[in-house]
Amino acid sequence: MAMPVQCTFFSSLLHSFSVFLLPLLLASAADESDVFTGTWVPDQSYPLYDPYTCPFLQSEFTCQKNGRPDQIYTHYRWQPLACDLLRLNGTDLLERLRGKSIMFVGDSLSLNQWQSLTCILHSAVPTSSYNLTRVGDVSIFTFTEYGVKVMLHRSVYLADVVREDIGRVLKLDSVEGNSKLWKNIDVLIFNTWHWWYRSGATQPWDYIEVDNKIIKDMDRMKAFERALTTWAAWVDTNVDPTTVKVFFQGISPSHYNGSLWNEPSAKSCIGQKTPVAGSTYPGGLPPAVAVLKGVLSKMTKPVTLLDITTLSLLRKDGHPSIYGLSGWKDCSHWCLPGVPDTWNQILYNFLL
Repeated sequence: MAMPVQCTFFSSLLHSFSVFLLPLLLASAADESDVFTGTWVPDQSYPLYDPYTCPFLQSEFTCQKNGRPDQIYTHYRWQPLACDLLRLNGTDLLERLRGKSIMFVGDSLSLNQWQSLTCILHSAVPTSSYNLTRVGDVSIFTFTEYGVKVMLHRSVYLADVVREDIGRVLKLDSVEGNSKLWKNIDVLIFNTWHWWYRSGATQPWDYIEVDNKIIKDMDRMKAFERALTTWAAWVDTNVDPTTVKVFFQGISPSHYNGSLWNEPSAKSCIGQKTPVAGSTYPGGLPPAVAVLKGVLSKMTKPVTLLDITTLSLLRKDGHPSIYGLSGWKDCSHWCLPGVPDTWNQILYNFLL
């Protein structure tokens, strides 16, 4: 059996190749570039950091501090089937990003990934000074010695939500308000999905505006697709790929139904201690994945999809469950250290 080789990362270059050369390139490198098909393997050299030495880690992600008794979930490494990922070297990443800015844009799953990356980098240079500030909807973590800004813009729909006389309006055809914050950033990682089916008191809008019409509601999957299309048009029009790298964080899954991982007795992620074995998830992919890939396929500017859905689906054990926010069963977000560290490891490999 052949030993895995180092993964080949070339997806952001694909737009440069002619339609005639592209199939040959894909055929020759497909095995080495598929970092998203693999298995979780035990590895005692993980996690990448100690949560007790990450002072800014928010309580909803600090499962160990919140009393989770098992720590097996922190000692897994993602192993692609045909290649090996480089371990995330925080000092190396800071050097590569020296003087630059990286921004996560999205909902609380972006917060999850942003917190993961700041902990990884801080643990690599624990004595290096940093500043953590917030300006409006943007949190800014600055490693002052390196001039590196790791930022988070909370924008749960990417599309604008504007307060008007009639109430709060979700404008599916506009990112004008949000996108002002995305300019002059060197690396952008976008994400949206988890808020699209919210209703009632947790829904942060009263009306939807689409095609210059105000409506009370619409099919949420179609609304999701429309907002993504608006975001994609902004990227195609405004991003210079020679200076800006754009990523989209794939659909992060939840685990509230054990029958989807062939454990019907499990009503949620509570009590789960090990990943799903193998490389495929019995319950299949969320429909949002196909919608996202469809929009990305029509874009003219290169956007790298961090296609983390399947590898995250396998981690039914990685959620806070009852060890997150008090009184809340959380099978949507992720413990830190945990699965988002792997999302960032893959991001690191792409950035190399």
